[in-house]
Amino acid sequence: MTCFFRPAVVLLAMSAFAEDRITEMERVELVRNLTAEYATTKETLPRSKKPLDFEASGKYDQPKWVTLIRENGPAARMGDQIQITKVTIEKESILFEINGGNKSGQHWYDHVQGGIGMGNQTTPLGRGDATATTGTVIALEFHKPLGEMDSAAVKKLLSPLLDFDKHSVTTLYADTLPPAVKKAIAEKRAEAGMDRDQVLLALGRPERKVRETKEGDELEDWIYGHPPGKITFVTFNGEKVAKVKESYAGLGAEAAPDAETPR
Repeated sequence: MTCFFRPAVVLLAMSAFAEDRITEMERVELVRNLTAEYATTKETLPRSKKPLDFEASGKYDQPKWVTLIRENGPAARMGDQIQITKVTIEKESILFEINGGNKSGQHWYDHVQGGIGMGNQTTPLGRGDATATTGTVIALEFHKPLGEMDSAAVKKLLSPLLDFDKHSVTTLYADTLPPAVKKAIAEKRAEAGMDRDQVLLALGRPERKVRETKEGDELEDWIYGHPPGKITFVTFNGEKVAKVKESYAGLGAEAAPDAETPR
């Protein structure tokens, strides 16, 4: 039996098929605006011989990445600045070479032309830093032919991993903290259970530090303020705050009760 297709139906199908494909101009825009772009990592990126699969939905195999970090080390840690050094558009995915990719024995800065611009000046990227890590490759997976998109949309898809707005490392770290700790930091106070980084965010660097051993415990006091006025003593037992004491020099009155570490 011979089948005949109506021209209107065929044209409609062809039109839908064409709209489902990324155009050449869109390809050029993606490569041009994403290559050499800087970002700050929001997660630790592992080194890997194969591209790291990252779904367009924002999901990825976190246990696998943790295993790769343990076996191969990190290509970039959370809060590091990275650069996209190459963009490759495939049929159903986009590959992003990070810091020169996973080429063995090469550093990411060997692939970067020019330097980092500051105002009207340019600071050349170093070429003799033996401590620089090799990079990695992220594969943004769509599992279907690429449709219409631009660089802004792709950056949004990558936002769980990369911050293109160049937020500070401090901001990225603070975003990972529990609400109670974030509240204490915002209110510029230390609490029992905080670690050193969190106290630094809340109160800054102490004016003095005093260490002592008491009943086998290694204690360290961070002292803020000076007389006359309020003095804050933040006592660490190991890595965590065990007690916070605030008093007014010469008055003998505590402004706040001691805060013991929960047991």
